[in-house]
Amino acid sequence: MLSDQRIHVGTAQEGPVCLLPAMANRHGLIAGATGTGKTVTLQVLAEGFSQLGVPVFLADVKGDLAGLCKPGEINDKIRDRLKACGVERFPFRGCPVTFWDVYGEAGHPIRATVSEMGPLLLSRMLSLNETQTGVMHMVFRIADDENLLLIDLKDLKAMLAYVGENAKQYTLNYGHIAKSTVGAIQRAIAILEDQGAAAFFGEPALDLNDWLVQDEDGQGAVNILAADRLFLRPQMYAVFMLWLLGELYELLPERGDAPLPRMVFFFDEAHLLFDGCPKALLERIEQTVRLIRSKGVGVYFVTQSPADVPSSVLSQLSNRVQHALRAFTPQEQKTVRAAAQTFRQNPAFDTQQAISELATGEALLSFLQADGTPDLVRRATILPPQSHIGAISEELRAAMLAADPVGGQYDAAFDRESAWEALSGQAAPAETAAPQVTYFKVYNPESGQYEDRPIPTLSAFLHPPATEYPVPVQAEISAPAAESKPASPAKKPAKKRSEMTKAEQLLDSFATSAVNGAGRELGRELGRGLLGILGLNRKKRR
Repeated sequence: MLSDQRIHVGTAQEGPVCLLPAMANRHGLIAGATGTGKTVTLQVLAEGFSQLGVPVFLADVKGDLAGLCKPGEINDKIRDRLKACGVERFPFRGCPVTFWDVYGEAGHPIRATVSEMGPLLLSRMLSLNETQTGVMHMVFRIADDENLLLIDLKDLKAMLAYVGENAKQYTLNYGHIAKSTVGAIQRAIAILEDQGAAAFFGEPALDLNDWLVQDEDGQGAVNILAADRLFLRPQMYAVFMLWLLGELYELLPERGDAPLPRMVFFFDEAHLLFDGCPKALLERIEQTVRLIRSKGVGVYFVTQSPADVPSSVLSQLSNRVQHALRAFTPQEQKTVRAAAQTFRQNPAFDTQQAISELATGEALLSFLQADGTPDLVRRATILPPQSHIGAISEELRAAMLAADPVGGQYDAAFDRESAWEALSGQAAPAETAAPQVTYFKVYNPESGQYEDRPIPTLSAFLHPPATEYPVPVQAEISAPAAESKPASPAKKPAKKRSEMTKAEQLLDSFATSAVNGAGRELGRELGRGLLGILGLNRKKRR
């Protein structure tokens, strides 16, 4: 809900607590134990940004964020919450929602090419070790150097097989490539295919410009990823979300500070991104989060505890929402103490104690002020969303997908010529320019004139058509004899084979066999010479 063009998130004892849109690209954190109200808080923030005209992306892990597409309804719980927040006028309204799904079942398909994913993220998705990751980098470099497109997984598998078979010739320029390592990567790809990842790699690839739009009322598009199935593959989910961040960073120009962010990105279950994260990938995450702010993108991590996020990333999350945390064990108490220390303390209450006492729907809020400094932490009751809380029917989802014009752009996949076709010899013949035709003079005895005829190409000699030259060759290349020249005597017609004696038939068969054999031998010699010349010329051209 908006209040003076600010997002009204909750109400504290001091009054409404609002997030300033100009500070939204300073990133944020929504933390709290399971069942404490993180999803509702996320929904309130998402619809607030949408009403400001800011596009939003979020992952629907449990299927209960799809309700953003339709207006909510009043009930006793919402009535009590509104009363606690001191809100009298509360119009229910939905948001312009587009559903997406990596598997293409509960939303429009999201696809990316293998080249766009890159060797580092792909290695993370495949759970490769350091040596295998190095080989993956080599494979991508070889593909680039040899102009082989890596679009889907079959391209990657074909490229791995090709590099493995020709490993010796690449050793000096790229490094040692062990066939056992290639085999291990192939096995990891097979496991990934069994998990349904083949549907993600392909074309048409996602164009993120289709997310950065508004509807006819000026509301920002809310792009919801149906992640209930993707979430069961934590590695794939985490890499996919990080890939989206990287694509946004590369797509958007530098913007600096602005009254509104260009887009807001909610990363639910963010702990999956950092569990067992390699050092190189962690450095990339830190760099992306640090630099993407200048592109006008706000990133909000949603997780159970602030301890799930590395300190180097946590220090960049300026807008904080902390729901209740359990504090029964020494380890849990340590986590609560660490969470309390991340807030600017309010002398009105004990922050550490308040975190353990928060009820469902309550949270500690601390947002940046207009001068960029964090506000005092405030204990507030979170406002209910104006849209529907919970899942929607399959009929409504199907109707929205059918009416969404973006479906015509992404629902049908296509497979163009890439590395697999080139390496397997199944590439379609390339379109070439028509060869230049050269003509030569040939006398036509029927018309009594010379005519221009094209010189046959080499293929005409290798594969001559049956009726290419119906006129005898001697008649084509020679002029008519002079009238004064005596005519040649008529040749005696040859005997038919049935009229020959047995001796003549035997002699004729022997002569025919000898001539045919000599002809075949001569043909082979000519063919070898011709092909040898072609091969030599081809080598020279290379």
